[in-house]
Amino acid sequence: MATKSDALIFVCEDDEEIQRLVRDMLLREGFAAEVAASGDALDHLLALQKPDLVILDLMLPGEDGLSICRRLRTRGSVPILMLTAKADAIDRVVGLEMGADDYLTKPFNPRELLARIRALLRRTRGTVEVELNRRRGFMGLVMDLDARQLATESGEPIPLTTAEFELLACFVERPRRVLTRDQLLDWTRGRMADPFDRSIDMTISRLRKKIGAVAPGIELISTVRNNGYLFVPAVKQLDT
Repeated sequence: MATKSDALIFVCEDDEEIQRLVRDMLLREGFAAEVAASGDALDHLLALQKPDLVILDLMLPGEDGLSICRRLRTRGSVPILMLTAKADAIDRVVGLEMGADDYLTKPFNPRELLARIRALLRRTRGTVEVELNRRRGFMGLVMDLDARQLATESGEPIPLTTAEFELLACFVERPRRVLTRDQLLDWTRGRMADPFDRSIDMTISRLRKKIGAVAPGIELISTVRNNGYLFVPAVKQLDT
């Protein structure tokens, strides 16, 4: 039985049949849902209210999904689940590079789509609030795990996507410990993760670039050959 949720989900998809399928499923499951058939229509919705998650098709009339995803990332960290009719790994990699938090290839099982939506919302809405109610410091940066924010000590925010924040949180909670790709996939994407999924590697690359831009010359995450990754900086707990 569906349970009531206050989550608002925008579905940007031009295929009317998929629009109806996804919207009806979301409504049955207790979500609020709005549909847009193009980037312009999505912008109109965004001007009216802020969603908790965006489902974004890759192939759209006019502006494509990758361009829209890139624009959304410049505005904030709303979770983005990208739908693609292309099974090529390069399309998924590019989508993740543009800031998508997850992807699903068409045709898809509606129950899998629902599971991925719920997993993303759990990650972004802090369902483990007690565990995350901490502030950590490293490399002259402050990470607020409860508020889900990373900033310099002077308070200048460092924008991170949902996937980037989740992965960084995994490392910050386990500093100077080798973590395997399988562990990181399980912690950030759950049991649905594909064992050949390269999203961890791509997200680590983005974290290195973003944090390296504000803290140059300091190694953030070290690659441990044939084992995984190691978070190099010392981490300290900060007073709240």
